[in-house]
Amino acid sequence: MTANLAVGRRQFLKLSAIGTGGLLVEFYLPGRAGAEAAAVADAAPLNAFIHIGGDDVVTFFIHKAEMGQGTVTSLSMLLAEELECDWSTIRTEFPGIDRAYGNSQGVVGSQSVRSSWTSLRQAGATARTMLVQAAALRWGVDPSSCRAEKGEVINGVTHARVRYGAVADAAARLTPPPSPALKPAAEFHLIGTSPRRLDTPSKVDGSARFGIDVRLPGMLYAAVARCPVSGGTLLRVDDTKARAVPGVTHVVRISTGVAVVADNTWTAMEARQALDITWDEGRNAVVTSASLSKMFADMTAGPGAEARKEGDALAALASAASRVEAVYEVPFLAHAPMEPLNCTAHVRADGCEVWASTQGQSAARQVAARVTGLNPDQVHVHTLYMGGGFGRRSASDYVGEAVEVAKAVGVPVKVTWSRIDDTRHDMYRPASYIRFAGGVDADGWPVVWTARIACPAFGGPRPGVDRAAVEGASDIVYAIPNILVEYHNPDVGIPTHYWRSVGYSQNTFFTECFLDELAAAGRKDPLDVRRRLLGHQPRLLAALELAADKAGWGKPLAAGRGRGLSVVNNIGSFTAQVAEVSVTKGQVRVHRVVCAVDCGQVVNPAIVAQQIQSGIIYGLSAALKGAITIDKGRVQEASFSDYDVIRMAEAPAVEVYIVPSQNSPGGIGEASVPGIAPAVANGVFAATGKRVRRLPMRAEDLG
Repeated sequence: MTANLAVGRRQFLKLSAIGTGGLLVEFYLPGRAGAEAAAVADAAPLNAFIHIGGDDVVTFFIHKAEMGQGTVTSLSMLLAEELECDWSTIRTEFPGIDRAYGNSQGVVGSQSVRSSWTSLRQAGATARTMLVQAAALRWGVDPSSCRAEKGEVINGVTHARVRYGAVADAAARLTPPPSPALKPAAEFHLIGTSPRRLDTPSKVDGSARFGIDVRLPGMLYAAVARCPVSGGTLLRVDDTKARAVPGVTHVVRISTGVAVVADNTWTAMEARQALDITWDEGRNAVVTSASLSKMFADMTAGPGAEARKEGDALAALASAASRVEAVYEVPFLAHAPMEPLNCTAHVRADGCEVWASTQGQSAARQVAARVTGLNPDQVHVHTLYMGGGFGRRSASDYVGEAVEVAKAVGVPVKVTWSRIDDTRHDMYRPASYIRFAGGVDADGWPVVWTARIACPAFGGPRPGVDRAAVEGASDIVYAIPNILVEYHNPDVGIPTHYWRSVGYSQNTFFTECFLDELAAAGRKDPLDVRRRLLGHQPRLLAALELAADKAGWGKPLAAGRGRGLSVVNNIGSFTAQVAEVSVTKGQVRVHRVVCAVDCGQVVNPAIVAQQIQSGIIYGLSAALKGAITIDKGRVQEASFSDYDVIRMAEAPAVEVYIVPSQNSPGGIGEASVPGIAPAVANGVFAATGKRVRRLPMRAEDLG
């Protein structure tokens, strides 16, 4: 957040009626950081608010979504810090949306805290100021003689106390202050601590509602048959057998295939198998993983679109004392959230309601409006908890399916994807291929770095350089004087979308491993090379030094073990990891991971540690096991049996160290994902002398 996003008088309204009365402070909560958000802040409607009731309960309505990353708790802490309320009185709800918000409502790019850092604190400070003024009026004293503390206003002269709830109605009749003072960090007493998470009790007792939990009167259930080849279309369908299954009520053709509607999900999924469908599989029916890899290799044999150029890389390569060339490759990856995709929709002539576990409420509404032909303000999206998202739920294809079916049937319909549907019809993290050439000088220090990348654009083909596809490669922060990064954008026919940490997820593996190759060519310690090349990056260097120290870099290890390290600057945070690994009969075992992170001002240290641990396990699953393979246009993997994840017995010990910082908050949900693969791969080299240049790590490369 920047100072330009200050919430002014027009962003605040006081209302006096929600059930029990009380004080309602409503404010604009931007979904985008930077100048673009600042430009719309003054004109945008209000989309989030807090309510203080006569019963002292503080209800926080927020447009962000919760998928396990702790958003509800962290954002409530920002509010509560300035409001000076009792933490035990906080309640949270997800509000509706309004079309004037555009695409602002959603959770992508680990933006929740950093885009709300100022606005939520201002909202809390506004409410606190109004409550103190109301109490001062009651006592007939100057507001400056009063203070707020734990949900009460205290008279500094008489020491009398009054609860927030007792003055909430009076506060609602006051004019909000135009620019309430915010606390300096030195006065924080909640921010920087780890109170209990607000979402834990409901998730433990089962009362939390996820998308898959939705039940409505008269609701029907649907499963969709989709073409097994991406881009294929329906030629014909014989639904006679499916309609004959007891419980089936409708068979509906929709844009993505054929939906079977029944009185329960199991019946719908079973009857789907009885459909006799002929597909036109289209041009992608001949695509294989091998053919795509060859396409990428052929592309990178020649120059591509320039993504970054500094110095004269070609001349520096020719004069380098030692030159290194290497090719790295990673496959498509599925998102694989634990809760498969699902959406419930009800379409009427005058409106549409959608119940979804979604990262993108605004996008979901836009899709529903397009499918129904309704105005966006006639669509109401109910935001529910998510059982994982990882970027997949920022797309709204599954919402569109549910709305199509509900429109055809005329009653509420829930469309549920099976695990196989989820794996074989995902919008994947793109496969990527990179061809490196670099060199070191006579003293062994890197002086030139070139890379040619072939990677499908995230979200589908588009002209020019796809910045998401090259991030983490085109923006390396190492002080190498000659850099040339080129990009090829292959049209592969496989749907792609943002995956946790986006382009950094593959490019950090590529770059951090190749830097170790340059270090080896110069006979340098990988830590020393990074120290030298990061002298102008003090925050990243500090995280590196902390991780190396805590991991015992340079100290002896047990026989057969090696240490590898990596650093990454993404989503506004600076992360360094050291992995301790061994290899037995081609199988990699990660014993210990030490991660240091500078994510700016920390709101909740426990949540930071949880997200770092989560990201490491997620990234490690991809590094050791994750691969979506294509044959005849078809995804071969189906479930966790062949698209596996790290199990408890395989998980390493993970140590998290937070670098103290007073900088504005960075993101944290994706911060640790990119660094684990290169740290492990570099550790494999230290232990075995073998380079890992493709993922997932294979026994044939390591045996």
